[in-house]
Amino acid sequence: MTTTEPPRAGAADPGPSIPAPGQGRGAFASLRARHFPKVWAAGWIWNIGRWAMGFLGAYVANDLTDSPRLVQLTGTFMWGPLLFAGLIGGAVSDRFDRRRVVLAQLTLMIPLTSLMGVLALRDQLRVWMIYPFMVAVGIGWVVDMTVRRAMIYDLVGAEHVTGAMALEMLSSAAGLAMGALIGGAVIQTLGVGPAYFVVVGGLVVAVAIMWRVPSPARTTEAAPAGGRPSFLSTVADGFRALPANPALVSILGVTVFVDFFHFSFTPIIQVIAKRVDATPSMTGLIAAATGLGMMIGSYWVAARRPHAGKAYVFGSMAACLLILGLATVASYPVIVASAFTAGLAMGLFGSTQTALAITSTSDEMRGRAMGLLSMAIGALPVGMYALGELAQEVGAPTALVVFNLTGLAGIAIWVKLRPEVLSIR
Repeated sequence: MTTTEPPRAGAADPGPSIPAPGQGRGAFASLRARHFPKVWAAGWIWNIGRWAMGFLGAYVANDLTDSPRLVQLTGTFMWGPLLFAGLIGGAVSDRFDRRRVVLAQLTLMIPLTSLMGVLALRDQLRVWMIYPFMVAVGIGWVVDMTVRRAMIYDLVGAEHVTGAMALEMLSSAAGLAMGALIGGAVIQTLGVGPAYFVVVGGLVVAVAIMWRVPSPARTTEAAPAGGRPSFLSTVADGFRALPANPALVSILGVTVFVDFFHFSFTPIIQVIAKRVDATPSMTGLIAAATGLGMMIGSYWVAARRPHAGKAYVFGSMAACLLILGLATVASYPVIVASAFTAGLAMGLFGSTQTALAITSTSDEMRGRAMGLLSMAIGALPVGMYALGELAQEVGAPTALVVFNLTGLAGIAIWVKLRPEVLSIR
């Protein structure tokens, strides 16, 4: 039963208040859990800001350099921390107060984003300045991925984690759509500087929301007999546990192929849009179409609860095929439609990804499982860099076709060799 009066902010929560069995299994059942709506709303705002900052970085790089390589590097630096810091973030999630870590991450991004806005307003923003800022955004994404999402499990419990993670994917997709739309519209009407300050306003709201959330109780809070292991041992345990979990290995392999070969296209939308003379707001609509498609796909998963493993695999394969229209047809409506349908398929993949990783491991390893997942997603910045290099040599359209067809073949071969994910419902 959900209480009507929340505990004092910052106090330990007595434990998850999940929907009772009779309260349904619909798309929004997890929102009945105490405090989950606040955590979800804060994450939604962060996702809008994160995608807006990614859109702004790619726009500035494309505007200043007209180089596919340097545009793709904005994504490489933004997503790079997932590869290098993911498991460390998972260990932090398993050892420290998750609420406080999320609050610290959101709060630190406010002055950094404000600085970018000031530099842009003074016409002092240079392309090299974009990259370290993208690293900071990426570190924030590591915290969100490994800490805030593990916190959600504490709030909703095992029965509702799949629905909650589908809603998480919906918020991430909505963040992509809204971040790109807001970024493109504000750039076109007011300029780059004001766009950064719009993001700052959102971050302030997210901090205010998270401040009202108490720290949820966890079964892993008490130190085990003989004392708590060292931080490095906590990180190492995540690697050592991986070979004994073939389902998690299967899940992570699909993630690597999807993020390296397919989802690495997001920054290069700026280059594709330039082929059809798209304005900043029109370019934002292309990226937003991807997010809108992901929203619808995620909602379908949350509402219908399909076979999770099959939705994960076949959604990723369909996305690799459907994005080809964006690369092969120089027509703005076709580009938007291709981005939308590929996003629809990605919604199936993304909305099941986190839940599959969480439910395939033990409670005490949950944060580190998320860390391993974030490191698998860390294939994305490597893919972004490789796609940028290939696009620099053969052009963005050809590079996108080569990458997605290779990714499609890679997923099919991997699942043939490691089919465990297909058996997870």
